Amino acid sequence: MATISFARGVPAPECLAVDELADCASSALARDGHTILSYGPSSGYAPLREWIAGRHGVDPSRVFITNGSLQGFVFLAQQLAPGKRVLAELPTYDRPLKILRELGAHTELLACDDEGLDPDALQAALSSGERPAFLYLIPTFQNPSGRTLSEERRRRIVELAREHDVLVLEDDPYGLVRYEGEALPSLFDLSDGEVAYSSSFSKTIAPGLRVGYFVFPEALARQVEATATSTYITPVLLGQATVHEFVSRGHFEPNLERVRGLLRARRDAMLAALDRDLPAVSATRPEGGYFLWLDLDGVDATQLLPAAEAAGVTFVQGTDFGGPADSLRLAFSFVSPAEIDEGVARLASALPVTA
Repeated sequence: MATISFARGVPAPECLAVDELADCASSALARDGHTILSYGPSSGYAPLREWIAGRHGVDPSRVFITNGSLQGFVFLAQQLAPGKRVLAELPTYDRPLKILRELGAHTELLACDDEGLDPDALQAALSSGERPAFLYLIPTFQNPSGRTLSEERRRRIVELAREHDVLVLEDDPYGLVRYEGEALPSLFDLSDGEVAYSSSFSKTIAPGLRVGYFVFPEALARQVEATATSTYITPVLLGQATVHEFVSRGHFEPNLERVRGLLRARRDAMLAALDRDLPAVSATRPEGGYFLWLDLDGVDATQLLPAAEAAGVTFVQGTDFGGPADSLRLAFSFVSPAEIDEGVARLASALPVTA
């Protein structure tokens, strides 16, 4: 019996436009090979920087392209966070937690509910202790919870950050992967560009290209660029040029719509399976993204995991994200709707009958 993994937060293979991307890479090499096969500026491939800048209404000097957005987070954290206080959501993405811990930062996780980060919890944190190095948020279809920060709270958080002169890092890799509902304004837009914004083409085009980006305040962009230069000398320009060719050909929006359809079917399959097999378990119902969050009402996910694996399904326990012991994350993006249906049934069979 093959294990069904709800742990992998990656796109399904059919989401990847392999043939189109192969042609785009070939064309980029033929047209600009002497540039993209050599050393280049640490801030990234200039034509793609200009395209991103146009989407966000900023000067290209504020755009910094990285080998995946997580690497940019490392550079930012190295600049600002060593030994400092950092604020984030509870729960939050596990990789930044690990990076911050290794840098000796003290990460303080703030209370959230179904509308996202509680502004009162943020205000209390900002009014006590040392000023944090920054506030890290994934406001739209959050990893791991799938929650989306409400517009009212977005506005209040921007106000609080401005009032306390605290940098906000808005991590937005999932925002365009929306299946229903209306898009909310980004914190970046609500702050008139004061917020630092991060996104990636991993969820909208392909993760293996390793193309993420940041829109920083001007001075911070130069600081982070210096760190990148001393780390890897040059970025992976071939991947960046391939993305630029893809978007220049007009493929971005049609491909995004195709990806949304593929992943919407998986989200719907997981919600339907949970309603059928685990109706008493509380689960988030995201309008987009890759993840759902389950509250198990006293069942320890650490103890559940071996039983689930024995039943042929796996997940990530909530404690990895700073969450409580009786919580877990399910990723629906990689597996097929049929596998989701079977995997949830296996998970239900592993739970105590009282769950």
